[in-house]
Amino acid sequence: MSRVLVARLDSAGDVLLAGPAVRAVAAGRAGRPNEVLMLCGPQGTAAAQLLPGVADVFTWASPWIVDPAPPVTEDHIAALCDWVRGRRIEEAVILTSFHQSPLPLAMLLRLAGVERITAASTDYAGSLLDMRLKPGEDFPEDQPEAERALQIAAAAGYRLPANDDGRLRVRDVPDVGWLAGTEPYVAVHPGAAVPARAWPPLHHAAAVELLIAAGYRVVVTGGPAEAELTATVAGPDGLDLGGRTDLHSLAGVLAGASAVVTGNTGPAHLAAAVGTPVVSLFAPVVPAVRWAPYKVPLELLGDQNAPCRLSRARVCPVPGHPCLSGVEPEEVVAAVQRLTTGVTSLPTRRETRNA
Repeated sequence: MSRVLVARLDSAGDVLLAGPAVRAVAAGRAGRPNEVLMLCGPQGTAAAQLLPGVADVFTWASPWIVDPAPPVTEDHIAALCDWVRGRRIEEAVILTSFHQSPLPLAMLLRLAGVERITAASTDYAGSLLDMRLKPGEDFPEDQPEAERALQIAAAAGYRLPANDDGRLRVRDVPDVGWLAGTEPYVAVHPGAAVPARAWPPLHHAAAVELLIAAGYRVVVTGGPAEAELTATVAGPDGLDLGGRTDLHSLAGVLAGASAVVTGNTGPAHLAAAVGTPVVSLFAPVVPAVRWAPYKVPLELLGDQNAPCRLSRARVCPVPGHPCLSGVEPEEVVAAVQRLTTGVTSLPTRRETRNA
């Protein structure tokens, strides 16, 4: 088997969205599969370890991606180059979003001896790339991120097998009935790594109360640093799992849910990867057509034409955070009811028409 490096240096959600492209590369060419080694940043490693088709993962904090950025030192650069040389990697597929350049990584991979590199770049790549796609010319930017990654993989000669529908997937999803219980439930994940993408905590808490009053059992999830948030949101009657899951066990919790309520954050894409319908409280700082949960039943809430639209802001630039604070808890309950009865709303279908 040939070894091919697939690079996605961002967060867990970005890595999960790269999953279909990873499977395409793993399928290889002309019936000859590849061994895929994945290069990830610190926030993406746990997600990469869940992806079908990944044989090994190397974690490296990219100075042009990670925030706060690590210093550029000889030792830091050498760690990556030594690993690439040691694994005798001859080919790489670099996956990026529209605002990122693959060229710094391509330069380092060239120095490490990688002979064939494919990526998308708006900038002249010279000898850094063997196959360069030009965004806006070779493919449109207004498409789901998973499909953007698939097109980069296709430029390298890799396509999904005919029996692969291109959905997000993770492997070895655990049974977590011992943790979440065995009765049906709705999962609520109130946290977000980026404040501009978070629905207010008390809105979440009110939605949980209304969901429980409507007859749903509610499980609230979050990381160790979000224990206070999840306790507030769960209230006296929700099941608070704050700090009790890693990404692997969280996949099991989300897989067992009838629906998941969350913002534009990694667990939204993890829910999609286990096939669970999502109520997405989506701030329009990035476009929903690119970043909404992919190929699962979906309810998209939030004002997609708010003044913060397409700003890529991490902290809301508009007083009062109107794009999400204007979403009422009752709207979330109605969205859950639509998803659990199999009917999505027209606005959602319009906003995510290509998702």
